[in-house]
Amino acid sequence: MGRPRTNDDAVGERLVSCATEMFATHRPEGVTVRALAAAAETSTGAVYTLFGGKDGLVAEVRGRAVAGLFQDLSTVAVSGDPLADLRALAAAYRGWAVAHRHLYAVLFGGAQRFDPSGEVGSGDPVRPLLAAIDRAVASAVLAGEPTLIALSLWVTLHGLVSLELAGALDSATLDRAFGSTIDATLRGWAPAPAGGPPLP
Repeated sequence: MGRPRTNDDAVGERLVSCATEMFATHRPEGVTVRALAAAAETSTGAVYTLFGGKDGLVAEVRGRAVAGLFQDLSTVAVSGDPLADLRALAAAYRGWAVAHRHLYAVLFGGAQRFDPSGEVGSGDPVRPLLAAIDRAVASAVLAGEPTLIALSLWVTLHGLVSLELAGALDSATLDRAFGSTIDATLRGWAPAPAGGPPLP
């Protein structure tokens, strides 16, 4: 009779769940392998066996966050109105963040940091946003460098969502302010009128 598996998928899931919460609420250097193992009610050896160590566990948590946000944004339907698509993507971003607040904190403020200048991969959550911006620029409803437009929209979204997750603004207030704030950001990238100042 073989030895029972102690470092199985269930243990891995407990480690990922505990790591997600701990990385979202503590500085990375304050989260030790021993603390992770204790929170998941397993041994430190399980962290190394299943993930190769703390860095591997961080990478697994971040990978799940990236994949989840990308999946939700990718399900937003493409219409003939790129501005409406951008508003829908903004709403999907907010919805994912509220539903997965610990993953959001890991992705954009916990153990990992967001690098807006990094290369955009095939599964990068910013890809659906850039695609909608490209359509808006091609349709001449927005004008400017797409990556700069994407960054300004993300800054707006992140600010709003961070305030909501921190409890600084309740969801009812955000509901009233969200659309108008996103629209204001998009208007800032509208084509300049004839004879107006050049766009950045």
